[in-house]
Amino acid sequence: MYADKMTDSMKRAIDETNRRRKIQMEYNNKYGIVPKTVVKPVHEIIEATKAAEDKEIYKAEDKDLLIRTLEEMMLEAAKNLEFERAAELRDKIYKLKGMV
Repeated sequence: MYADKMTDSMKRAIDETNRRRKIQMEYNNKYGIVPKTVVKPVHEIIEATKAAEDKEIYKAEDKDLLIRTLEEMMLEAAKNLEFERAAELRDKIYKLKGMV
């Protein structure tokens, strides 16, 4: 955390985090557990979120409404620096417009 001064709520949150970390480390040492980082390709994460979003989109029956919705989602994805997702949405828009 970054701040000019430590507030009471920040102190409580940090203290609680340290308390939990201590308990976890003791448990890991007791049972010989070595924590490992979960490594997943970015593609897997994108695919997992894409399926849920697509179900929402395709409820729209009006093609123009669908295209507008996809365009809004594409701009939002680009704004959030999710360029792969924005490109996928762009491709869907092109397909719906018959540009592919």
